[in-house]
Amino acid sequence: MDTRRGAGDAPDPYDVLGVDPSASPERITSAYRRLVRRLHPDTRSDEVTEEALARVLAAYETLRDPAARAALDRRRRAAPAAAPAPVRGVTAVVTTATGRIPARAPLLRAGPVRVERPL
Repeated sequence: MDTRRGAGDAPDPYDVLGVDPSASPERITSAYRRLVRRLHPDTRSDEVTEEALARVLAAYETLRDPAARAALDRRRRAAPAAAPAPVRGVTAVVTTATGRIPARAPLLRAGPVRVERPL
């Protein structure tokens, strides 16, 4: 469940802590404490653990504040779903109601067996 908001953005705080977006504040705190105990520098000392601990601290900082959590939830709801992959290398001629032929546009695929080609 590594859902990222964008190419350079931080990982989703809910995924970092391993909780659902509908989790209670107590459940978020419990998950945070469990992860901090496991990743604390007194028990481990590698770079991966330090980076993971930094992500956990940042996620908890966002989710423990009700205003910041509400803003995050609004951004998550407003984020567009992943767009389907475009069809590359295939073009078709599109006609309008006036009969004019505009610039070439990607094919609209209705099924896996039939592709309309211009004459």
